[in-house]
Amino acid sequence: MTKAIKLLTALPPPHRQRLMTLAREVSFAEDTRIFEAGGAADRFWVIRSGAVSLDQEVNSLQRVTVASLGAGDLLGWSWLFPPHTWDFGAVAFSPVRAYEFDAAAVLELCEEDSQLGLLLVRSVAEVLAHRLEMTRGKLMEQYTLHRRGAL
Repeated sequence: MTKAIKLLTALPPPHRQRLMTLAREVSFAEDTRIFEAGGAADRFWVIRSGAVSLDQEVNSLQRVTVASLGAGDLLGWSWLFPPHTWDFGAVAFSPVRAYEFDAAAVLELCEEDSQLGLLLVRSVAEVLAHRLEMTRGKLMEQYTLHRRGAL
């Protein structure tokens, strides 16, 4: 299984410092919907404190939580890949403080500093690999419960 990484600590200090020049501190109240699947993915966050649930709409009445994120976790990766729309929704499970990054500004910085760009893409890829494994585990758990008649 892949190891969970924290985006900011995965970057060497000089690159982290360059990225942080673009950070803006934001906060979300508990139960705030941060973004919705299908919406424009033009930013991302690194959670400083609190908890965020990533969810997928099953139908108009039901959402399934696919991941829970906390301090140090990357929130949002769809800004990096066309068509730049969110694949999941996100809601603040508790009060959240985060660093917010404008995707266009980060991509411009990555064009200027190709080493930072490569390190950032690799770090996001590691986050995605870990989340894919976690999601696969949750799906298997749900399938097993469903087969047993527990759902």
